[in-house]
Amino acid sequence: MIRALLASAIGLLLPGALAPAWAVDSPSYLAGLHRHSTVASTVPANGDQNPYAVVVSPVTQGKLVAGDVLVSNFNDASNLQGLGTTLVLVDPATQALTPFASVPQRLDRCPGGVGLTTAMTVLKSGWVVVGSLPSRDGTTATKGDGCLLLFSADGHLADVWTSPRINGPWGNMAVIDRGGSASLFFSNTGYGVGAPPGSGDAPMVSKATVVRLELTIPAGGKPVPASMTVVADGFGEQADRGVFIIGPTGIALGPNGSIYVSDAIGNSIVQIPDALTRTTSAGTGVEVTKDGFLRRPLALVNLPNGDLLVTNGLNGQAVEIDPAARRQVAAQWIDVDRAQQPAGSGDLFGLAVAPKGGFYYVEDDVNTLVLAH
Repeated sequence: MIRALLASAIGLLLPGALAPAWAVDSPSYLAGLHRHSTVASTVPANGDQNPYAVVVSPVTQGKLVAGDVLVSNFNDASNLQGLGTTLVLVDPATQALTPFASVPQRLDRCPGGVGLTTAMTVLKSGWVVVGSLPSRDGTTATKGDGCLLLFSADGHLADVWTSPRINGPWGNMAVIDRGGSASLFFSNTGYGVGAPPGSGDAPMVSKATVVRLELTIPAGGKPVPASMTVVADGFGEQADRGVFIIGPTGIALGPNGSIYVSDAIGNSIVQIPDALTRTTSAGTGVEVTKDGFLRRPLALVNLPNGDLLVTNGLNGQAVEIDPAARRQVAAQWIDVDRAQQPAGSGDLFGLAVAPKGGFYYVEDDVNTLVLAH
């Protein structure tokens, strides 16, 4: 499926979507992307749905092939949230989908079981780390604290990591991988989140955190957690019937050991200074940009030109941000499914830069991996 749909900061927009007066029309990464091609379905043999994490493998080892795309599934075959238990690999060249890993939903070592989230990375050593934010019935009424799962390059479950500092690991990971050690950043959205009441919205609580996990990776051995530090906290989080939980979802690397975080409820991108070295929390950080094209910002990645790219949860746009200038550069409609209002709302989650240019993303409404190029 090929679509030629481009919306820059003051270019083509769907009806009803207005460019803010302050937007600047300037060269952008998005401006060079004009096609959106479906790569493959992400549904494995067991029927799991709702693709979340998207990570390009940096290594060829075991089942992993450098350049292949690893995807996690959050929902089971009945489309119940927080019950997905599978990781799948997509070969972009052949469009082949192969299973990478599957674990029991009732995994005793992981509090509450397994529901695989956007918190995922593939290390240079071939180890895969992925977060779990589980449910027993597809709602937050039965939410568990979850865990981080460690898989070998062959897809075997090698370890389960739990901690008081792990509760609903949710957002995509930012990673500094040194080979023999690594620093992983992930968000938690499970603290104090209750179920939505019979009618109306669940209360918002300001308890979401971002954690730095330091790993030691011995030669020939599996990674071992060395420390966990809360580098940011106080972000809003909220149980939601439609998307399970709303909270900080995207994390990307910044200059001088900082990180960027997408604050979904605050509708903003913030910077956490000294995240790589700090020993105390920076709270909710320093605002980089807010509102404008942002509509509940979710996954966040670093682009080759130094900008950031974020997907929206409340429409089908991806937004490019110049973090140094603290401005939004461009927005492009990447999902125009009008079955949702606004178009594409609730369809976008995982995001990864493609090695040969463009970026991969998932469309949850049709359970597919797509390449923007």
